[in-house]
Amino acid sequence: MATVTELQAALRQSQAEAERYRLLLQHSAEVSWMADCASLRLTWLSPAAERQFGYTLESAQALAAGLLQQLPARMARHANGDLSRLRLLRETELPHADGRLLPVEIESTLILDEHGAAVSVVGIVRDLSARRELAAQQKKFASMLSHEFRTPLSTIDGAVQRLEMTGAHHDEATRKRYRKIQTAVDRMLAMLDEYLSPERMASIGRERQPNEISPATLLESVAEQARRRRDAVSVRTDALPQWMRCDPAGMRLCLEILLDNAIKYTSANTPIELIGKMASEGGVEFLVRDHGAGVPAAELAHVFDKSFRGSNAVGVAGSGLGLYMARAVVDVHGGTVTATNVSESGAEFRIWLPVGPAAGKSLARSGGSSDNSLDAS
Repeated sequence: MATVTELQAALRQSQAEAERYRLLLQHSAEVSWMADCASLRLTWLSPAAERQFGYTLESAQALAAGLLQQLPARMARHANGDLSRLRLLRETELPHADGRLLPVEIESTLILDEHGAAVSVVGIVRDLSARRELAAQQKKFASMLSHEFRTPLSTIDGAVQRLEMTGAHHDEATRKRYRKIQTAVDRMLAMLDEYLSPERMASIGRERQPNEISPATLLESVAEQARRRRDAVSVRTDALPQWMRCDPAGMRLCLEILLDNAIKYTSANTPIELIGKMASEGGVEFLVRDHGAGVPAAELAHVFDKSFRGSNAVGVAGSGLGLYMARAVVDVHGGTVTATNVSESGAEFRIWLPVGPAAGKSLARSGGSSDNSLDAS
């Protein structure tokens, strides 16, 4: 038998654990809740509910109605042997105390008694407002980007077609140039359709992507493309993972933009380095160093702004959208892109991506029910 001292120690430990759990719930950003299955009433509501929805447990009738609306049907299905009803995840809208509806994700689990009957339900509520706003911004950006690119491309496309139709008397070298321009325009339009459409941009980085690309291969292929314009493009890699999860077309576009920028703003023989390695803070970093004059210090903070063109852009073709576009793609991957001046190597542009240590695994979506149902509370 346990002694009194052992029982007192166990009680103190239990009280300490309860206090830690109370503090966790007290300060969590997620709204946690508990309800009684028999009465269909909330029995617990964390303080986050007041911060996010304006409700306390005593005033949460409207919130409770949304949380528990489908609970009786769910309990009936579980009682009839449907074990997929035990833990569920769904998206819906719940009312704020001021009357507006907020998009939310509700994760809930039935708590069973010794006979397997549901006696209570516990869950958490996550506010999806920021996620929905991000998706809207991505779609808006993609629409803007498509328009900004398609307008000049359509002009070029029409002009080249007219030249081909009216230039039968031109020599073969001139007609070959027309065909090269037409091919380049077709490629750019295909790129817009393939991975810069609003739907494609909205999907990049939003869900866990399959491990579709080797970072070393990505760097080599981008460098090979750049060497058609600048021979002195070198690649150096160090301890990169074999595979990384990302949108390959999006990351290729980012690197091509940075290399194009380095080529345009340096003299013809200036070497350019493309470096890939594990970042000191975790994740993967890609560096583009150009050994040129660098970016004017006062302009470093603005190089990724929409339509920004620096003081050294006089006589250099461009719209000021390239770096802005690169940052948008990196942002939806959860990464960052920055620019600095390095004394021994001119300008350095750095892409950082949050690649985990076990990047070779393809992960399923977390938090789903056993049958991935999203139709019950």
